[in-house]
Amino acid sequence: MTIDDAPRDALRGGPRELLRWVATGAAVSRADLSRLSGLSPSTVSQRVEALISQGLLEEAGAGRSRGGRRPRQLAVPTGGAVVGAIDLGAHHARVGTLDLSGRVVKARTLPVRIEDGPEAVLGALLAEVATLVGGAPATGDGAMAAGALRGVGIGIPGPVQHSTGRIVSPSRMPGWNGFDVAAFCAGRVDVPVIVDNDANLMALGAHRTAHSELDHAVYIKAGTGIGSGVIASGRLHRGAQGSAGDISHCRVVADPAPPCTCGNAGCLEAVASGAALVTALREQGVPVSDLTGVIRLIDDGDRQATALARQAGRAVGEILAVVVNFFNPQVVAIGGRLADCEPLLASMRATLYERCLPLATQTLLIERVAVGQDVGITGAAHLVIDHVVAAA
Repeated sequence: MTIDDAPRDALRGGPRELLRWVATGAAVSRADLSRLSGLSPSTVSQRVEALISQGLLEEAGAGRSRGGRRPRQLAVPTGGAVVGAIDLGAHHARVGTLDLSGRVVKARTLPVRIEDGPEAVLGALLAEVATLVGGAPATGDGAMAAGALRGVGIGIPGPVQHSTGRIVSPSRMPGWNGFDVAAFCAGRVDVPVIVDNDANLMALGAHRTAHSELDHAVYIKAGTGIGSGVIASGRLHRGAQGSAGDISHCRVVADPAPPCTCGNAGCLEAVASGAALVTALREQGVPVSDLTGVIRLIDDGDRQATALARQAGRAVGEILAVVVNFFNPQVVAIGGRLADCEPLLASMRATLYERCLPLATQTLLIERVAVGQDVGITGAAHLVIDHVVAAA
């Protein structure tokens, strides 16, 4: 069992939680960790030594005495060791390096053309990670030296079989189906490469940043496409093959039902995604080229665009009502570019309250993801940190 597979109770005082307490300032010594975890001082000391040996914690001098020997203070190393993170979208990618506490060190947004194919796109993004780390791709075999890099996390805007890092039947990603992202990247970096879909990474980043105290949550990513990530018992839930949370191809009752990229008709993505709004406006004679144009029209109070946004919000709310009644999360948060679309959010919220059981919405938080543009790379970094901690 890996640390990511362990139930939440088993993680109490586990290496990841000890690291998180130190990173957030909740604990600065072994005594603090023993008090928070309820574990014996010897057990805490053993786990701390393992984290120190892996370079995940360091001793930062002596703390204040409380009547006995001055305790040795603990800290997350901030100089040198980083993890690389890539949050790939259809038109842009956010690339960054983060320290071992999950804080962003450097980040930048780059334009991409997903249709250029996986080798060209991923090769360029890995080179950007090398630049941010401070190195450069090596000549010869093309491998990138690890240096201070401890791992790379990558988010893909399509279905990913997490156990293998292989992309399976993605929409709007020509040439990517079946591509083994993990194997491709392993030949170019000398550190672990962890691959997941972008909605899962948004969920992990948002949850660790804003709601780590909650056990159950659903995070929706609504942009050009639409999807969600699920947190169950405090950990990312992927299901048997990695497709848990993929609401994009759940059918929404619509007449006429618009065709979806998956071959069916009336899917949520075909009705409520950013790409669907662009298509619907064009069919109504509105000259709009992309999602940015749609959002601009909504902000300007355009009647047609606003009406479509409200319809999209109702569609998202109908699917989420099933999820909320079935799963009973503590929070439903929406991120992505459509999260700032107030008509969509208001309609989604109203539909949830209308369609869900009162007990399910009694204490339910319905909100925007508030972490900002770095939420995806934050999730990618935590994915890598969890992997490194599990190895420790």
